[in-house]
Amino acid sequence: MNYQAASSAASAALGPDERFLAGGQSLLGAIKLGLAAPAGLVDVRRLPELQGIAVGGGAVRIGAATTHAAVAASADVARAIPALADLAGRIGDRQVRNVGTLGGSLANNDPAACYPAATLGLGATVHTQRRAIAADDFFQGLFTTALEDGELITAVSFPVPRAAGWQKFKQPASRFSLVGVFVARFDAGVRVAVTGAGPGVFRCTPLEEALSRDWSPAAARAVRVGPEGLNHDLHGTPEYRAALIPELAARAVAGAQG
Repeated sequence: MNYQAASSAASAALGPDERFLAGGQSLLGAIKLGLAAPAGLVDVRRLPELQGIAVGGGAVRIGAATTHAAVAASADVARAIPALADLAGRIGDRQVRNVGTLGGSLANNDPAACYPAATLGLGATVHTQRRAIAADDFFQGLFTTALEDGELITAVSFPVPRAAGWQKFKQPASRFSLVGVFVARFDAGVRVAVTGAGPGVFRCTPLEEALSRDWSPAAARAVRVGPEGLNHDLHGTPEYRAALIPELAARAVAGAQG
């Protein structure tokens, strides 16, 4: 397998069947298990233009190679979007948080990952070396995104909401979200993103409509979410996951900060 370190985001390019490498928390595990066999890796984790956190213009912009631990520890993120810092601080374990990156998580788009819920729930913009992609257009299904061949995430801009909250019900062994719900309240209304429950992260319209009318835990708990299209595995039935969604949304609203 070939390995090279990219010199800049603008010049980073992939050869045939090569992959970008950031934290490697998903990719390296897949390689070890024989689930992925790229011809080469292009390391982008040390590129300065993919690092850092900046707050301004009503948004928090985070470089794609910024680790979960750095986001969790950022006083700027904690002041602007406390729920985002809280989410980052509860991803995986300490090793994952110190090595895993924002951009890597979004590019992988694991159906139970936490960051996709924050990105979709906040209506963020995913920036690449080629374009800007709205969160509503970025996530396209199981491990699938709008990224084209050779396209590299460079940063993500998260709009600052009036209030936001995050709750997840963890699978005890993997620590991934059996169901996770991110709620965000804006002047224009409420966005609710759900992870873990289906084949990919998705917005929950019934909860958005109910919470836009009444931003309260009671309003969230009164919503019935149907089981259609939700995951069914040894950890829970679609009906179980459906029941968790409004309850976790209610807890997220109860703990929301802004």
